[in-house]
Amino acid sequence: MSKSEISLIALVDDDRNIVSSVSLALESEGYRVNSYLDGVEALSGLRNMPADLVVIDIKMPRMDGMELLAKLREYSSMPVIFLTSKDDELDEMLGLRMGADDYIKKPFSQKLLIERIRALLRRSSIDRGNKIDESDLIIRGNLILDNSRHQCTWKGEPVDLTVTEFLLIGSLASRPGFVKNRDQLMDAAYGENIYVDDRTIDSHIKRLRKKFKSVDPGFSNIETLYGVGYRYSETYS
Repeated sequence: MSKSEISLIALVDDDRNIVSSVSLALESEGYRVNSYLDGVEALSGLRNMPADLVVIDIKMPRMDGMELLAKLREYSSMPVIFLTSKDDELDEMLGLRMGADDYIKKPFSQKLLIERIRALLRRSSIDRGNKIDESDLIIRGNLILDNSRHQCTWKGEPVDLTVTEFLLIGSLASRPGFVKNRDQLMDAAYGENIYVDDRTIDSHIKRLRKKFKSVDPGFSNIETLYGVGYRYSETYS
C-alpha cells in the first residue's frame, strides 16, 4: 500500500499529552497523523492538506472546536469527531447540529477512539477495503444519491452532506413511505456496535432538513411520526 492510500487523520487538541499519545496510537494502527494545537493552526493546515477524518477538541484557545467546525463546513464535508467534556451535553448537541459526525467524552479510551475512527472511515468509504458499486444510485423523484461518489442532489442542485447525514437520508429514501425508528436509523448511520442517544438522531435530521430547505424552501419529504420515528415521503413533486 502506498503512502497516499493510507488514511490521514488530523488531530486538533491543545493538550500536548493527548496529542502525543493519541498520535502514537493512531500511527501504530497504520494511520498517518497531522497534529495541531489550536483551531487557527488547524484551519490553515487543513486548507493546505485536507484529512480523511478530523478529531477536534471543543475547548481550545484562539479558536475553539465549534468555530473551527463551522469554518470547515463552509467548504468541506470531511468526517469530524468531537472530543467533549464529560458532562457537557450542550456542546455535544451544538456540535452535532453544526455537522459533526460523532463525539466522544473526555476522559476517553484510545481504543474507543480508534474504533470510532475506523467505523467512520468505513462509513465514508475512505477505508480502501470497502468496495463500492459504481452503479449504486438511489433515485426518488427529485432526489438522487450516488453512493460511489458520496454525492446528493435535489432538483438537480447539489446538497453537501456529511457522512452521517448521507447515510441517514439513504436509509430513509431506500424505502419511501416506510417508517424507520430511531434505533434503525442509528444502526444505518453508526453501525450496530456504537450507541448514540435519540437526540443525536433528531439533531442530524434537523440539520438534514435545513440543508435541503436551503436548496428548496418547500422541501418536506422527511416526515416525523411523533413517538415512532421518521419516514421519507413518497410524494416526489
